[in-house]
Amino acid sequence: MEQNWKYEPLTPEQGNLAAMLSAELEMSPVLCSLLVKRGITSVAEARNFFRPKLSQLHNPFLMNDMDVAVRRLNKALGKKERILVYGDYDVDGTTAVALVYKFLQQFSSNIDYYIPDRNEDGYGISKRGVDYAHSTGVKLIIVLDCGIKAIEEIAYAKSLGIDFIVCDHHVPDEQLPCAVAILNPKLAGSTYPYPHLSGCGVGFKFMQAFAMDNGIPADQLYPLLDLVAVSIASDLVPIMGENRILAFHGIKQLNHSPSVGLKAIINVCGLNEKEISINDIIFKIGPRINASGRVQQGKVAVDLLIENNLKAAIAMSHQINEMNEARKELDKNMTEEANHIVEGLESFDERRAIVIFNPDWHRGVIGIVASRLTEVYHRPAVVITCTGDMATGSARSVTGFDVYRAMESCRDLLDNFGGHTYAAGFSLKVENIETFSRRFEEFVTDNILPEQTEPVIEIDAELEFQQITRRFFNDLKKFAPHGPENPKPIFCTRNVCDYGTSKVVGRKQEHIKLELVDNKSNTILNGIAFGQSRQAKYIKSKQSFDICYTLEDNTYKHGEVQLQIESINTKVTR
Repeated sequence: MEQNWKYEPLTPEQGNLAAMLSAELEMSPVLCSLLVKRGITSVAEARNFFRPKLSQLHNPFLMNDMDVAVRRLNKALGKKERILVYGDYDVDGTTAVALVYKFLQQFSSNIDYYIPDRNEDGYGISKRGVDYAHSTGVKLIIVLDCGIKAIEEIAYAKSLGIDFIVCDHHVPDEQLPCAVAILNPKLAGSTYPYPHLSGCGVGFKFMQAFAMDNGIPADQLYPLLDLVAVSIASDLVPIMGENRILAFHGIKQLNHSPSVGLKAIINVCGLNEKEISINDIIFKIGPRINASGRVQQGKVAVDLLIENNLKAAIAMSHQINEMNEARKELDKNMTEEANHIVEGLESFDERRAIVIFNPDWHRGVIGIVASRLTEVYHRPAVVITCTGDMATGSARSVTGFDVYRAMESCRDLLDNFGGHTYAAGFSLKVENIETFSRRFEEFVTDNILPEQTEPVIEIDAELEFQQITRRFFNDLKKFAPHGPENPKPIFCTRNVCDYGTSKVVGRKQEHIKLELVDNKSNTILNGIAFGQSRQAKYIKSKQSFDICYTLEDNTYKHGEVQLQIESINTKVTR
């Protein structure tokens, strides 16, 4: 599908702010325009953005129930009660469990952890998990990255004399579980200044509060920020505000002194000699941690993340890597089958949503397949499978459309559901799938905007090649780490031409290695356009065209800047 380019110049007021920042910071006006577009309008805000400090983290006691949660944890430790750390089987959940377990292990030996089995327990807190806790003498369960909707399960635990502290970041319902304390920055009436923490982020805030209350130096907690960074990147939460501080320092930890478990994963990913970025977490580290929960048991991931012996950790990381290879094969086969189903759907071009069902699909991979469909067809996608008479589904969305609201509109058909704006999971009876599909599609059709179903590239700024200096690039790198609300800037240069040396490359001749000049200077820049070899004939014709791109380090020519071409527009308006 052809991508539309969207560029919105600064308003006069924004332009004045950018000019002021440029003069004060001695930085390119183009880069200062990016700051303004991110809501950064003062020199102080800019300096905090570029150099986030751990001292700027919010006071964790601003979160509702935090004082209650800390008191209950102190009581459990003081009375030597058995504590169970319980979390979801995805990256966010397993990193959260690893963080809390590792930190509390210093203060108690009577502590255990539990990751639900996707097939045996299902999502979140299960009666099976509560029974395990009861059978092992647990008096307090700290649940992470789930639990906000576990009304019946937590009531059942209470009847057995087990208290719950819920640490979650998913959207709650009006009815809340009967936990001793609920830590969730998305609660109605929340007093916490930042609502977008990951599940692991909420766990970190809990441990921060516990440390403050007990006079434990923060330096004992900060080495665990590598786990928080992995959760932030993998769960695709915004990387602004407090998350930026946590991600910035977490990635620094990941690069310079990662935990033994993460060091082993970095090794198996082949990232030892590389400066690790958010993208490396999203595409390499995160999927490997996720793989155990998708194809076997999430507990394996926690076992690795808390391991202190490097030799043992490396062996475990190879096991997880094998799980990831199995996951990739499942992903490949299911995606091919899903595409075949979609292409056969009646009146597909008129549909604003995709809902497909196959009882034979692996429930651990349906979320990935839904993401693939969203990327290819650019509309909200739901993928469903089943075991017996119960079905499980995963939904993914496009930019700007709230798929959680779409789920809410069908809640009377669902046994359980939860999630965020762009991703949700649910369960329902097989007999309800047809009605759910119809109603979900109707809701999307009635509420989605036409532009949300079209692939759009948001252009941050227009550049001339002569503006792309080493200093410009070094200042640009200060915008990292990138993610939602702070994406990697995309630039546009108009009327560029082949310098005469561009060529098609790749095993299947699918990429173009470019050497380009623009019409404003004699500056020559190298670039790579992945998967765009169809444009090669036009490019070699010496006619001008427009490009949009990100700026990257040239890994083969150290010290040089390379254009990574996102899109090529040959329909140049002259």
